Amino acid sequence: MDVQNYIASGILELYVAGVLSEKENLEISTYAKEYPEIQKEIIAIEEAILALSSRANTVIPYGFETIKGKIDLTETKVIPLTKGRANWTQYLGWAASILLAIGLFWVYDQNKELKSEMEVVVQQNIQLEQQIADSDSSLENTKVLLSTIRDKNITVVPLGGQEISPTSYAKAYWNKEEQKVFIDAQGLPEPPAGFVYQVWSLKLSPTLTPTSVGLLADFTSDENKVFSLENPNESEAFGITLEPVGGSESPTLEQLYTLGIVSAS
Repeated sequence: MDVQNYIASGILELYVAGVLSEKENLEISTYAKEYPEIQKEIIAIEEAILALSSRANTVIPYGFETIKGKIDLTETKVIPLTKGRANWTQYLGWAASILLAIGLFWVYDQNKELKSEMEVVVQQNIQLEQQIADSDSSLENTKVLLSTIRDKNITVVPLGGQEISPTSYAKAYWNKEEQKVFIDAQGLPEPPAGFVYQVWSLKLSPTLTPTSVGLLADFTSDENKVFSLENPNESEAFGITLEPVGGSESPTLEQLYTLGIVSAS
């Protein structure tokens, strides 16, 4: 805890003036026991207010009853104006204390508002910095992706739409040496809730043998719709099916969205 900043906030003056909530009073009381500097500051504030009240309350050291006992006031009328002056003097110190408390409360409120505005500005700066970092990262990823798909060792496999979705399309960029395949799934519709696209490496002979390459996870939130998957298989074709979340052990052919055969060349 930054004790000096806490003291400078003005909350201790409000505590002494008695305008804080019970929870805030308990919190400051706890801090005062834990930090001697805070306890010392509270005592100093109390002494300053008492001194102010004492100066304002300074009146003739002899009360009315004392004077009355020393002189004969049997035939004398006491003028009420004198007593009234003493009463106003008595309450002057309290009035000054109340004005001090109001002033301190205003300063405290202004400090809270300023701190709130500063927190908003700091948060905005953090968000801006994150956006810049994300933009730089996205740009770097785009450069890497373009460099990868333009590699001379890349095999491009167009995947055309099938019966369930004739307008769908995708592309597979297969790097045999690095055993990776990049799926450009921009032409696929958004999968319904509870489903995910699954990519399959297919062997066509002697029998059709599908092997799962992976899922197109976070399809909806991915802006580029380009996914990198590991593919150590001797693929003869690639297909994309719609499967329940988590994927399937074998493709659901009724949900085959795109299919493409690897060129013999």
